[in-house]
Amino acid sequence: MPTLRDPLWNNIRIEGPYLRLLDTPAFQRLRYVRQLGLAHLVYPGATHSRFEHALGAYHLAQETVRILRETSVEDGFRELDGRVVIAAALLHDIGHYPFSHALEELGVPHHETVAGPLIAEGAVAEILRSEFATDAPERILALVRGESQEPLQGLISGSIDLDKIDYLKRDAMNCGVSYGEVDVDRLRHALVLVTDPVTGRRAVGLKERGLSALESLLFAKYQMYRNVYWHHAVRSATAMYKRLVEDALQDGSLDPLRLAQFTDEGLLHDLERGDRPLVAAIRERRLFKRALEVPAFALADYDLEWLADDRARIRLAEDALAASMGLKAGELLLDFPRKERMLGLDLPLLAKDGSVHRLTDAGLAGTLNLPILGEQLYQSARWLRVFTSERRSVALAEVLAVLGR
Repeated sequence: MPTLRDPLWNNIRIEGPYLRLLDTPAFQRLRYVRQLGLAHLVYPGATHSRFEHALGAYHLAQETVRILRETSVEDGFRELDGRVVIAAALLHDIGHYPFSHALEELGVPHHETVAGPLIAEGAVAEILRSEFATDAPERILALVRGESQEPLQGLISGSIDLDKIDYLKRDAMNCGVSYGEVDVDRLRHALVLVTDPVTGRRAVGLKERGLSALESLLFAKYQMYRNVYWHHAVRSATAMYKRLVEDALQDGSLDPLRLAQFTDEGLLHDLERGDRPLVAAIRERRLFKRALEVPAFALADYDLEWLADDRARIRLAEDALAASMGLKAGELLLDFPRKERMLGLDLPLLAKDGSVHRLTDAGLAGTLNLPILGEQLYQSARWLRVFTSERRSVALAEVLAVLGR
């Protein structure tokens, strides 16, 4: 059985069917898609790929399924269910766009939607049907999209999914920061199959003794957003990249149907065909500067949520504000990132007395008050920023006047 050396999890064994999936062209493309997009312009070590992350998620799925199999004998644990979930962990990012999640902020289909034809058709689908089950592609797609009724759904998409555990630790390790510390072993051994008190179905839950490990996961996620994913220079590069791709989509020089086929470098090379100064600016790390930054909690009285996803309105506001400052269209960019449920929770909790409760954002007696804490942490990590191609400053009142039009 082939064994791959991984800097985070050490030895990862790849069994036959999974090795066949790994060797497909669709999966190999992930070698050339960076996990953190343009974060390497700020954290030089952040050049790790979606390929490495997918292997890590696969490894965690293998180990976790083994633990659940050993502790759930009386539940009639089905071997095929475990194998399908392990394949879903391996394939969960197969539809990812170049440069991480940035393009999804433009409103293009989510990478889990793009994964549909890659999993349900072609070489991947053929392997899944022959090595797993005839309905394996459909089951795996449902797991990846968080739509499955299978007991192990929570391992692929949920409050404590394995994807999250790997990316937090892997991203922190490669960025050289200590924010992504998660008590993985404790958390993994605290997982259990229980009957969900709300749905009545079997589902992955958490033993009460694992609450402190769960808290370590939630705080690691907050710290990584605050210090890495939403670092001001990372957001500047991301805003530049979004505007660059959006311009190419609008002038017709870039086919939106081809976006998910590109690698990082392949897309930048394609964009170099036109007269696009932002390509050279990104390659040479001439990032836009902060003209203004304001924490979200200081903007609570203003309706600015549209800045996260209304691209047509954002472009109008950017160009109007640029004109008012004597800049050209595209030389001023707005950024106000949004992350739904940063500390979101929704999973069964097995108490010490054997009772099962639902742990949600509403909290639970004796645990963290997540509704209050989560909102406070989110508002402290999120900032409205105005970036300009040259060093400028602008007053908040002037920005709000344009945004309120």
